[in-house]
Amino acid sequence: MEKQIVKNLIVERQQEILSVELTKRPLELEDSCNYIFVGPRRAGKSYLLYQHILQLVKAKRVPVERILYVNFEDERLAAMKAAELNLFLECYKELYDAKPVIFLDEIQNVTGWEKFARRLADTKYRVFITGSNAKMLSREMHTTLGGRFIAKEILPFSFREYLSFSKTALGANWQYGKTRAQVVRAFKDYFYYGGFAETFTLKDKRSWLNALYQKVLLGDVIARNEIRNENAIRVLVKKLAESVMQPVSLSRIKNVVSSAGAAISRNTLVDYLQLLSDAYLVFGISNFSDKLSDKETFKKRYFFDNGLLNNFLFDPETKLLENMVAINLKQRYGDDVYFYHKNVEVDFFIPQAQRAIQVAYSVADDATKQREVRALLKLAEAYGVKQLEIVTYDEETTIQESGVTIDVVPVWKWILS
Repeated sequence: MEKQIVKNLIVERQQEILSVELTKRPLELEDSCNYIFVGPRRAGKSYLLYQHILQLVKAKRVPVERILYVNFEDERLAAMKAAELNLFLECYKELYDAKPVIFLDEIQNVTGWEKFARRLADTKYRVFITGSNAKMLSREMHTTLGGRFIAKEILPFSFREYLSFSKTALGANWQYGKTRAQVVRAFKDYFYYGGFAETFTLKDKRSWLNALYQKVLLGDVIARNEIRNENAIRVLVKKLAESVMQPVSLSRIKNVVSSAGAAISRNTLVDYLQLLSDAYLVFGISNFSDKLSDKETFKKRYFFDNGLLNNFLFDPETKLLENMVAINLKQRYGDDVYFYHKNVEVDFFIPQAQRAIQVAYSVADDATKQREVRALLKLAEAYGVKQLEIVTYDEETTIQESGVTIDVVPVWKWILS
């Protein structure tokens, strides 16, 4: 690659970053550490880099000339090899007599980037990296990088951040009066179209979300992993969307995909599910009551954003409701989220927090209410669970039964709690 192109890229980015308009997101970083931001495409990883750069520049701790920012989505870098990465340092040193703070955006596009990143850290550069593949959070990756980086998972905007974007301030008594009405109105869009900030001002949100899905599936999953059976993985994603809320075994998924004319082996199915998870399309939770050998084969699977899931659904409300609860619990508790399926079924169980949650669009029907309550009581009796909840779309009450309190909470209030 020509040095003149690299120098142009360095200077262009310095000028562009200063003109970026941001909606500030919460981000706390240690002054002396290196970071990896990992999460779905378009979730805001790059903007968090911009946010941190602008904080450094405005605080006059780092002049803009010391910023070395490289976006590896730039088509001019499409053919770049790991052996060429040092060219950025060489060109920077020819431009400036200073030690840069280095920002490498979507660096997973360059195979073998890890050794370059570790060398930067070993030679005392301050380095920030983003990527759209969950493999960057793996134990193997941390071993390769030698513990030189702190990893942060960046997901699409939370509902609280969405309200901040839309200038809805939550005061002390926001649950009442005008603010409550504003929150409920805002939640409707967020519920159906999710937290990708670029959609917030668009009229045709669905087209943008579909384009993002195609980019992730075709680029990050199919092309990058050289998948030949494109039809099978497309059918798989569609069936996973239709199966949200339902615990499904690997053998069941395999049969459903095969019945749609896209036959795959069990091993291929396992590989495809891992690729979809690595690309931040879907994630799974296991049955707490299963034996260890069954936890990986019998799961409930959800999408990382309601907008992506909604692309596949008709009459989507009940699935979107449970999916939103699943996303929120994953953000709060990581991998310590399960469902419970043994004689009764409880949608979510967080053992460390002694918390169990049922999801029901409405509990106005007495049979529905009794079913949800009975399952929670049985789980509470078996494991001593203290916090029992039923999350609805817009109903709120308290249920007292058998000396136990169960809070019924509307989802828009629950995710702000």
